[in-house]
Amino acid sequence: MTGDLTEITVVGDDDTGLVAGVTQLLFERAVNIEDVDQAVRDGVFRMTTRVDCSEMVCTREKLRADLQELGEDLGVDVRVRFPGGEDVPQLALLVTKESHCLEALLSAVDDGTVEAEVAFVAGNHDDLEPLAAERGVPFYDVGDDTGSHDEARLLDLLDEYGVDLVVLARFMRILSPEVVFRYERRIVNVHPSLLPAFPGAQSYRQALEAGVRVAGVTAHYVTTDLDQGPIITQRAFDVPADATVADLKARGQPLEAEALVEAVRLHCNEDVAVHRGRTELRGDGADYQLGLSAGQRADNPDAPVDRAPVGDREVVENPADD
Repeated sequence: MTGDLTEITVVGDDDTGLVAGVTQLLFERAVNIEDVDQAVRDGVFRMTTRVDCSEMVCTREKLRADLQELGEDLGVDVRVRFPGGEDVPQLALLVTKESHCLEALLSAVDDGTVEAEVAFVAGNHDDLEPLAAERGVPFYDVGDDTGSHDEARLLDLLDEYGVDLVVLARFMRILSPEVVFRYERRIVNVHPSLLPAFPGAQSYRQALEAGVRVAGVTAHYVTTDLDQGPIITQRAFDVPADATVADLKARGQPLEAEALVEAVRLHCNEDVAVHRGRTELRGDGADYQLGLSAGQRADNPDAPVDRAPVGDREVVENPADD
């Protein structure tokens, strides 16, 4: 899909007639459907439709209003995102107690590195409320005394603010399939390992106990499979022979913030898409650091290591070496 298409997302309780209602409305306004992705899970229906509005017979405002009215009649939530429009992506930043990713994201939005607005910050603890208050950003404590978060409250906030992207800025809780399903490909997380290695908790400790010489961090889209979503950006660092878990955390935290900001920037600029379970760039990605820095890339080998074919006999790769 290109960046010239309008995206319409429908989410709500599954019922008959939902698809027909939306497609009929689009047909009547000469809106051409280019792509449809729909699914039902645990009674929740989700449909993402990408459409061409170049020949539609009404204004954007009229189409949005009509779709929202239809959504009210059908009992579903309908969101419309026009390409290159005035709408600035709205971010919800979810946090626990670590501040480095939140600070980096707030700064990136303030200085224009990330072209978006922070709608609100929500935490399962209130430790970072002062940091949000410094920037004039609403903060909501959605956690109880044990740190468990109230997902119903969180969903209400996401709906109330019309959030386009949920960013897990070291949110140390697992979102339920209902939340992930509703916001599929619109939740970005940063994980302290070079995924797919060392998923789950205590990743720096896992890496240290495995004896790795290079560790890192990964920003990825969230799926219902823990830490297995499509990878967007990564960063790597050396692990000294005498390193402790604290040493790895100190080296990794700045890179966590950096990788997460870059992933959010890619998403907000609509320069990354998911296809068959992995991310693909729109363009050559020259404006982004997806992995190693320029200096690190310069140290990579640039010559083949396999022996060249002799005469008519070619070197055959050994599958066992893969």
